[in-house]
Order: sequence, then structure tokens, then C-alpha cells
Amino acid sequence: MTEFLDFLRVNWPELLTLTREHIFLVIISTGIAVLLGVPLGILLTRVKSLQTPILGFANIMQTVPSLALFGLLIPIPFIGGIGARTAIIALALYALLPVIRNTVTGILGIDPKLREAAVAMGMTGGQMLRLVELPLAMPVILTGIRVAVVISVGVATVAAAVGAGGLGTYIFRGLRQNDNNLLLAGALASALLALLCDFALGQFEKSYAIGERLSSRRRFVGFGVVAGFALLVGIGFLPNFRSEISNLKTVTEDQKKIVVASKDFTESIILAEILAQMLEKRGVAVERRFELGGNLVHDGLLSGQIDVYPEYTGTAYTAILKHKPITDPQAVYDQTKAEYSDKFKLGVSPPLGFSNDFAILVRGEVARKNNLKTISDAVPLAKTWQAGFGQDFMSRADGYPGFSKAYAFSFAKQPREMDLSLTYRALQSGKLDIIAGNSTDGLIAALDLFQLADDKHYFPPYQAVFIARQEVADILKETLDKLNNAISTDEMRRLNYEVDGKKRTPREVAAEWVGKI
Repeated sequence: MTEFLDFLRVNWPELLTLTREHIFLVIISTGIAVLLGVPLGILLTRVKSLQTPILGFANIMQTVPSLALFGLLIPIPFIGGIGARTAIIALALYALLPVIRNTVTGILGIDPKLREAAVAMGMTGGQMLRLVELPLAMPVILTGIRVAVVISVGVATVAAAVGAGGLGTYIFRGLRQNDNNLLLAGALASALLALLCDFALGQFEKSYAIGERLSSRRRFVGFGVVAGFALLVGIGFLPNFRSEISNLKTVTEDQKKIVVASKDFTESIILAEILAQMLEKRGVAVERRFELGGNLVHDGLLSGQIDVYPEYTGTAYTAILKHKPITDPQAVYDQTKAEYSDKFKLGVSPPLGFSNDFAILVRGEVARKNNLKTISDAVPLAKTWQAGFGQDFMSRADGYPGFSKAYAFSFAKQPREMDLSLTYRALQSGKLDIIAGNSTDGLIAALDLFQLADDKHYFPPYQAVFIARQEVADILKETLDKLNNAISTDEMRRLNYEVDGKKRTPREVAAEWVGKI
């Protein structure tokens, strides 16, 4: 507990920033859902033939997994892309169902005799809606908005995977670095935000309940909570609004601004930070888009939303270009460079000096007890082992299918397919016996894991490089030339350990390295 409190004391400014980003995503997306959902709900009470298609669409949006929805939206022009825009659209789609459904339920649930009385008084349809239906249905509508807000608070944590920020950044980072303090900070802050939203909107609900008279104390508490929530919303909205305006100005006034991106693991963030700081030392303006999941970085390059990011030749060769694995490092590099230029109009930098190969890992105590050195040594023992691999390894051409065939593995159970960062935790705790990590990961030393040698040379080489748009090649050339063979495998593992093992920030570790060159 003391360690967690110390963590909060040191990192509260960043936690506050992430909370502001989270609130921004929730309030804007829920606002869009309300602006669309309430009129749609009213329309469905008038044109009942539309209820099935519209409610069916809203139901489908609720069932689509959040990461899948983010991925589907990214390539769509104008509404997709990387960052807050995609997250807001996705969250608004998730929030639509409770708003529409409760609006319909609230209006249709009004006693028909009240409508008859309103008609007898000579009210028009518009007057009946404003003066009778909406006021009476408001408690039910507010319940739907309340549910939508709580849903958005939870789903918004996944938005960090598309570079939208928010408290999910701490959760994903905590999983990646095996850091419970980061996990707790992100999860607790998100839970507290959901409770605050639920309580604040609950007070509004009660204030609209028919026939209820709030005591002055409850009214004071309700308005206090709502005012506090509004203040948080303001704090959350303004910095993001300023940031968006600043970005627009930068794009229009300074065409030399370089957008540096990274994937969602420690090494990629460190390399991207090193490049960003080296560019800034030269006076080049830099925008950071770090911790992007999946193939977002590649898609971002193709769409022009980012300019450069760190990649590995083996990944580009097999996962992007869809070639079968080969083991010649120079051949992989040359063909990747040529095809990236021809197919995508992208440039590949000189190698950085190290390879981050797939690492087949077991617990150190198991390796020492059984004298395991190579992957082949583990094959006889694997008949009683539970394996676990990341989704990337399970699906790639150079991943599990070919790997298990090359080494003739016969596991007792089907390997668990799970998030890569969680495989490390599961291996350390004994829930898994063998995983596929990355050879330069700092967690290998931090968790006392052992890398088995690829004695059959199955895996292709994964030389670290930078992939960049050709339009910014002239700006990047000087810096990328300095990084040519500048980082050894041992040095990269040390840098990763500084972050994953010693819990330092990538920015701090990168600055230390850049200061020495």
C-alpha cells in the first residue's frame, strides 16, 4: 500500500492528465449519443415501423467487441483514423442503445389517459411532446443516459489502443511492464470516475421523479456532485480543445512537423522516443503518437496520419508483405526495403544494430533444474506443459503453426491464445510453462526467465529499423544515419530493463541515451 501511495505521489500529474483525457472522451461521445438517440427515440414512437431496423442496429453496435469496432472505423475516411476522433465515434455508437431504448420506453409507457386529456385540451403534437411526454418520460430517459455514461467510462479504457489516451493508457502500460501500481492506478481511477458519474446522474434522476420533493440537504449534495462533475468536464475538455487547435495550427503553419509513432510495447516506445528527442535537438518540431495497437502504425503511415515509427524486418517481411520466413538477414532487409518502396512508397532506414527475435521462454528455475539450453531440449517435457502465446504469434506465418511443426511439439493441451503482456505474468506465476516473447524484453531478466536457443534456426531475423513516409525522408535522413548500427542487442535489453525492471519512464531512459551520443 505504501508503494502504491508513493507511486501516486510521484505520478499524480500524469494520472490527472489521463483522467482529463478520459472525461473528454466520455462527455463528447455521450453528448453525441444523446443528441442522436433522443430524437431517434422520439421518432420511433411516432413511426413504429422503424423500431426494428434502428433498434437492431443499436443492438448490433453493443455486441461488436470494442477493439474490433475501433479497427473497423480506422480506415473509414473523415470519421476514422488514429486518436480521439475514432474513439469518440465508437463510444457514441456503444452509448446509442440505452438512450434510444429508454426514450422509446419512457414515452410509450405514459398512461394513455394523460394523452387523451392533452388532446381534449387542444394541444398540438409538439405541445404534447414538450409539455406532457418528455417531462413524464424524463426519469426513464435519464436512466438511459446514466447507463450510457457508465458504459462509456468502461469502454473508453480500450481507446488507449488507438492512441486516444485516457486511463486505459495506464492499464495497458501496467500489463506490458508487469507493474501492479500502473494497473491499480488506471483501474481505480476509472472505477471512481464511473461511480462519480453514476451518482451525479442519479441525483438528476431523483430530481425529476414525479411527485418527489428533494430535501434541501439532498439537493445540496446533488448540486454539489453535479457541479464537481461539470468542473471535471471543463478541465477535461479545455486542454484537449487547446491541443486540437494547436495541432491544427501546427499542421497549417509548420509543414515540417514530424509525427513519430510507436507500437504498444516498451521497446517500440523507447526507440520512438529516442528518434523524437534526436529530432528535437536538431530543432525539428515533433508530435508523439505512442502506444498504438496492432497494425495501426502501418495503417497510419499509409493514410499520412503519422510519418515514422520503429519496425522489424522480419515482421514487415512476413506479417505485412506476407512472405514465408527465410533466415538470411540481408536478404530479408533488401527485399523488405525494395517492396516497401514499390508497394507503399515508404522508406526503410538502415538497421539500428540489434535484432528483436522471437524468444521462446521458460521459467529460469525450470531451465536450471532440467538443464534446458535449446528449444529441442524442451520438446520431451512439453508433453505435460501448458503453452501460451500472443495473438500475433498464433496467427503469423512465422508463428506457432510453422514453429510447432518444425520442432514437432506435442503439448498436452491446446496452447492458450492471449495478450502477449499477460503471458509473461502467467509464466511467472506458473499458470503457463512456455511462451513466445521478444529477445530484448527487459522482463526476461526482471522475472528470471530463460530464453531457449532456436537451434533449428526457424525464426527469420528481426532487425530493428524505422519505417517512414518518403515525403519526410530528407528531414529524417541525418538522424536515421546517426542511428545506423548505434544500438546493440545488449544495450537495447538494458534500456528495456530500465523501464520494465526499474520502472523508469521511456522518456527519461531515452534522454539518458541520447545525451551520450
